[in-house]
Amino acid sequence: MTLQTIRFRIRPDGRVEEQVKGLKGASCQKLTADLEARLGAVISSAPTEDHYAAVGPRRQLQTASIGQFS
Repeated sequence: MTLQTIRFRIRPDGRVEEQVKGLKGASCQKLTADLEARLGAVISSAPTEDHYAAVGPRRQLQTASIGQFS
């Protein structure tokens, strides 16, 4: 299991930047939603490469044609 971290950077002007690592898919947004609501308005958001990673194993659908019906 990969290490899951949330890193905060508090700027001198009061802005807070957060960076989530180690969570796949949209689970990072679910995790940080409550924190963001308590911190204030979200000015911008940019997904990381982890956001686009597959959450579970991918399945491939295979079809085969058996024959034509008359």
